[in-house]
Amino acid sequence: MESLKLGSLEVWPPVVLAPMAGITNAPFRTLCREQGGGLFVCEMITTRALVERNAKTLKMIRFDPGEKPRSIQLYGVDPVTVGRAVRMIAEEGLADHVDLNFGCPVPKVTRRGGGSALPYKRNLLRAILREAVRNAGTLPVTMKMRKGIDDDHLTYLDAGRIAVEEGVSAIALHGRTAVQHYGGTADWEAIARLKEAVTEIPVLGNGDIWSADDALRMMRETGCDGVVVGRGCLGRPWLFADLAAACDGGDERARPALGEVAATMNRHATLLAECFGSEPHAVADFRKHVGWYLKGFVVGADLRRRLATSDTLADLREGLAELDAAQPWPEGVDAPRGKTHPRDRVHLPAGWLDDPYDLAVPCADAELDTSGG
Repeated sequence: MESLKLGSLEVWPPVVLAPMAGITNAPFRTLCREQGGGLFVCEMITTRALVERNAKTLKMIRFDPGEKPRSIQLYGVDPVTVGRAVRMIAEEGLADHVDLNFGCPVPKVTRRGGGSALPYKRNLLRAILREAVRNAGTLPVTMKMRKGIDDDHLTYLDAGRIAVEEGVSAIALHGRTAVQHYGGTADWEAIARLKEAVTEIPVLGNGDIWSADDALRMMRETGCDGVVVGRGCLGRPWLFADLAAACDGGDERARPALGEVAATMNRHATLLAECFGSEPHAVADFRKHVGWYLKGFVVGADLRRRLATSDTLADLREGLAELDAAQPWPEGVDAPRGKTHPRDRVHLPAGWLDDPYDLAVPCADAELDTSGG
């Protein structure tokens, strides 16, 4: 197994934390980075909000002093605005790597022509990639995408070839279409087909990696150069310790008892409070993580509810102290986490599917006012 080479950057192990809205902020990235190496990407940033120096967006791209390499994912639909955002990152030294989002399947993004809807417009995709690479200077530019809109509108092979031609440093493919959302099973064969078609740059695989052994199996079966891990690490930052061990050829796997999990939960909430500068905001934000951290453990319904509705760090810590610290890691939790239901359809702009080579840029409101997804 080789290091992941992104331009001048060399990443070991070849593992990437997928950007997830409301999840991969600096505190969560810290917890993951402490477990093992890799590339840890911040939440999705909107290019328009960045170039307009939106206050919320600028706060989201703060990195800890020891966080290297610093990685930003951008969402944009206008080649000019994307180019300006990438140039700003390069000239102001805001990050060491730029990833472009062409994989987001949520309706508020696709109905405006962004995310996983955009690669259908081949020439628009090309224009965006060209402007990003042209303005990046020495920074590597990568892209993350899905197979396509649905099985009748697959785009990943065309998008992969366009990415190579425009100088993109690597491609990550989530083996689902937009209409699948996170339902069903990821198509690892599509990752293998992309790797066969694109030999000039690294291809990363994403989808249904719930354990380090899943990651090894994906790389073995598809030939991909590395993996992107998203929902599998929800409530489980130590998955990155497993991934580092697996890539080094070891069979050690982290299996923390409930007491260690509780200590991590406490630290996570504390780091959020330090990052946000507001304890109520931090504790409210942490609530969504409670169920993920406790998945599979035997915890009474009342205590779970109290932990998930805490208003202060003191309340949270009081509840955590009541957990059975000696309870061992449960079996069978290397399984899907987060929402898994497919969509009935993909929301698209009117006439979006009429011409796959139309270069018309979506309207101005296609970019969200603020970042984070």
